[in-house]
Amino acid sequence: MSERILISTWLDIEDVERIQAVSSSVEVMYAPELLNKPRFPGDHGAEMPEVSLSQEDEARWLSLLGRATILFDIDRRYADQIPYLAPNTRWIQSTSSGIGQSVNKRRYPERMPNTIITTASGVHAIPLAEFAAMAMLMHSRQALHMIREQSNRRWERFSGTDLSGRTVLIVGLGSVGSEVAKVSKALGMRVLGIRRNPHQSTGDAVESIHSLVSLPDLLPLADFLVLAAPDTAETKGMIGMKEFALLPKGAVLINIGRGSLIDELALITSLTSGHLGGAYLDVFAKEPLPEANPLWPLPNVLVNAHSASTSDRENSRIVDLFCNNLHRYLNNEPLLNVLDPIKGY
Repeated sequence: MSERILISTWLDIEDVERIQAVSSSVEVMYAPELLNKPRFPGDHGAEMPEVSLSQEDEARWLSLLGRATILFDIDRRYADQIPYLAPNTRWIQSTSSGIGQSVNKRRYPERMPNTIITTASGVHAIPLAEFAAMAMLMHSRQALHMIREQSNRRWERFSGTDLSGRTVLIVGLGSVGSEVAKVSKALGMRVLGIRRNPHQSTGDAVESIHSLVSLPDLLPLADFLVLAAPDTAETKGMIGMKEFALLPKGAVLINIGRGSLIDELALITSLTSGHLGGAYLDVFAKEPLPEANPLWPLPNVLVNAHSASTSDRENSRIVDLFCNNLHRYLNNEPLLNVLDPIKGY
């Protein structure tokens, strides 16, 4: 039986053709008129405007799901029912890196025991690392102050600082954290790291690598704390009042991991007390961030709508990964980025 790939998210036709070009033995099924429409390039989010399907179109889409042996992304409209609606699927390629919680919540490993799930780990490393670098540069050069001064048409000289010789502590040295380390070293910074397996190499950008138990010892050294860890039982709520108090006065938090890593009330308290010098946040405990959340108006906070990872190059990079994995799948070779449901990533 030939493999039938159903593309469950919006792609440019050129990327669809690249997938089809991998092998003439696969059938690529793509019906963009039945998919949710993206708001911006690389949009695969749950907040995408939903296409209202007629009864006939829904029957057509469900038929495609039933025929598919490979899914390129998970259709969020039917995510809970995928094990039932796509019983022939043996491989799902996600467009997201952090799908562990969602997959486990829907019990995919138990309901689809013969289906491999691969993530988009690594695809978002460059834009996320650039966001972290931007945040560190913005803070050292007081960009938020500049913006306020310009909006008030006020000309008054001031002094910033520089990053050379400053210490950045990166929690989570996967593909994203490792990229942050490379960029930080290029800026002349001292780089310390924490990862689940401290003996696993991440290149020469990191001065020393530690396990999570060393966090209390490392926090007092950090001018910048970058969170790039996944949402797991081990990392949930890992940064609270105790951890913020261990940071040097004026230290800066950058969160490009998950909102669940932080005790948000403790973060707000540390910011408003003046102990924490600033926070540059891409992710939050509740998204979208409620309008009444105290983080919005704080002068030393940058709120980003979970968009640090998005790029107009994202789909092309995901398709590169998928085509590589498709070659491997067709040749019975190990796939890249296989999700470990126990670890959650």
